[in-house]
Amino acid sequence: MHRRELLRAAAALAPMVIAGRAFAAPAGGSSRLLLVFLRGAYDAANIVAPVGSDFYHESRPTIGLARPDPANPDAALPLDGDWGLHPALRDSLYPLWQSKQLAFVPFAGTDDMSRSHFETQDTIELGQSIAGTRDYRSGFMARLADALGSDRPIAFSDQVPLCFQGAAGRSIPNIALAGNLKPTIDPREARLIQAMYPADATGSAALSRSVAQGFATRETVFESLADEMTQAGRGAVTPKGFELSARRIGRLMRDQYNLAFVDVGGWDTHVNQGGAQGYLAGRIGELGRGLAGFSEEVGADAWRDTVVVVVSEFGRTFRENGDKGTDHGHGSVYWVMGGGVRGGRIAGPQLRIAIDTLNQQRDLPVLTDYRGLIGGLVQRQFALGPDRLAAVFPNAQPVELGLT
Repeated sequence: MHRRELLRAAAALAPMVIAGRAFAAPAGGSSRLLLVFLRGAYDAANIVAPVGSDFYHESRPTIGLARPDPANPDAALPLDGDWGLHPALRDSLYPLWQSKQLAFVPFAGTDDMSRSHFETQDTIELGQSIAGTRDYRSGFMARLADALGSDRPIAFSDQVPLCFQGAAGRSIPNIALAGNLKPTIDPREARLIQAMYPADATGSAALSRSVAQGFATRETVFESLADEMTQAGRGAVTPKGFELSARRIGRLMRDQYNLAFVDVGGWDTHVNQGGAQGYLAGRIGELGRGLAGFSEEVGADAWRDTVVVVVSEFGRTFRENGDKGTDHGHGSVYWVMGGGVRGGRIAGPQLRIAIDTLNQQRDLPVLTDYRGLIGGLVQRQFALGPDRLAAVFPNAQPVELGLT
């Protein structure tokens, strides 16, 4: 490895070392927040479906879910008189709903009307008003980490996401859990990099410690994940898709991190989306198993102090299209789950779904702003005062839905 490549490798360690104490174990009972971003705009209306509405069934003649029926395994699972849950979540998330650890917030989202994946994802991750100039160096989870003074945030992604950009005086650690678990820098290269920063050189003691801590941090993470892979080989954990990644996240958040982000792709279902069976059913089943696995792996004690929020950039058109799919929409359904969540209910304002109540007569309107929703959750969870909350979500009022 050439010197320039070694320098780049050393720089890649920076997110893991600047925080310094990134692997300090959380104090007993400390709160944890995991944000799950479904990139691609999942079709909320076929996962948490308004199956009590005749208009829903008229609008989705081939992909809509059937009304709850115990004799029909493909029918929606009953949530309340108006809403039903996708049957692919029967054995994973439905038990959490029944135990009142999962709530759904329909008609949720942002006031961004661009219907652009990238622009609306940026809107959510920035957490700033769309009116005026945006600061792309300041994501809302970075501001939350600053407000908490927490030294234990992490992004489970290939790169540090926009929502974690701009944390004051630190870089946020990130690690991708979807690939193989072999370190990208072998031991020989690690020794070469560390030799470039001797502790006895003038002015380099702090940098030398940071580089050493960075390697130690990565080694700890890789050992932790490799240990779980070994267990999976003995049949303890099924290493499959997001379920495996979510269990890894649960282990790391149980012991080491309290503020985390993960994104899951594959939700842009314009063609052959499917209904109770098919492409979307397979994706949502995997997600449900992953989230259920996370709740198990994080452990009963930590789960009581954990809140998981599942968001997506926007919903999809209420009517199915000519290709038996759905197109870019507006309002969505967000999920809030955790051991201390007051779940088992559909939360937030609602309205009767009809042609005259749809946004632009095509998709769900937004009645609960995502900044108000997440702001209300973190305000209670982390006991944030008005000033600190305003720094996280400027010019947004927290919404109190009684979920925590």
